[in-house]
Amino acid sequence: MTQALYQSSLKSLPLLGRGKVRDIYAIDDDRLLIVTSDRLSAFDAVLPDPIPHKGQVLTQLANFWFDRLAHVLPNQLTGIDPESVVTPEERAQVRNRSLVVKRLRPLPIEAVVRGYLIGSGWKDYQRSGAVCGIALPPGLPLAARLPEPIFTPASKATVGHDENISFARMQADCEAALSDILPRAGKTGAQIAEQARAAALQLYTEAAAYALERGIIIADTKFEFGVDAAGTLHLIDEALTPDSSRFWPKDSYQPGHNPPSYDKQYVRDHLEAIGWNKQPPAPALPAEVIARTSAKYIEAYQQLTGRKLADPH
Repeated sequence: MTQALYQSSLKSLPLLGRGKVRDIYAIDDDRLLIVTSDRLSAFDAVLPDPIPHKGQVLTQLANFWFDRLAHVLPNQLTGIDPESVVTPEERAQVRNRSLVVKRLRPLPIEAVVRGYLIGSGWKDYQRSGAVCGIALPPGLPLAARLPEPIFTPASKATVGHDENISFARMQADCEAALSDILPRAGKTGAQIAEQARAAALQLYTEAAAYALERGIIIADTKFEFGVDAAGTLHLIDEALTPDSSRFWPKDSYQPGHNPPSYDKQYVRDHLEAIGWNKQPPAPALPAEVIARTSAKYIEAYQQLTGRKLADPH
């Protein structure tokens, strides 16, 4: 099995920060280098064991979608080879798992689109007959396909889970977060929010239709958007990967049942089975769970793209 990358250690560029999965470096005033590690988080904790190939899957699958959906709106990509912005001895760390992206101002929300009734949406529906305040027909079963996709924005939580918010709150948050950019661009937070909602729904609808032809249901997903100095909306971060989406195999989908997942479900199931209290530090993973999770990520990539995963070695 290929050696995994738990954490990058580039010395040639300033490190700006590390997220649960990604390490972000500054290149200059206009560009960033994003290195996608093989770290995995579950229940809001980063696990001590990396998942081999995960970083390559996330990066290469996001690139596939960025290219396929570029007609919907601009994205963060610059077209610059990540290996060209680091020293020769650092190239192996960034190969096939990194992006050189534009520096953009992120919208302060997660743009969530739901096409099926699952997860927190199912719990909300059972309680209220609606999902995030959007009324749905009565009597829908678990994992039911919704009459049409719905947009349910969430705030970006610095600690713990994101919080579902109203569209009016999203508009106000965009206005506040982009107050130095939007007036110069002649735009408002409400306009940016409307544009982001329309883009998210179109991105999901087109991607879900394509994925279904490849045997994968995209039950729900989240997008992130940013704006440049002119107020132009861009698709940023990752898009339509097993980390940002819920992928189900079409051939085993059955309404009323919780379908198997292509992402880190093996890890979640293991952690539940051993009775972990979900408080850090997270426990180590058995080799079998690591291997099966890695295989599921690769399977999703190859089934969606029809391509072989490019290995970093």
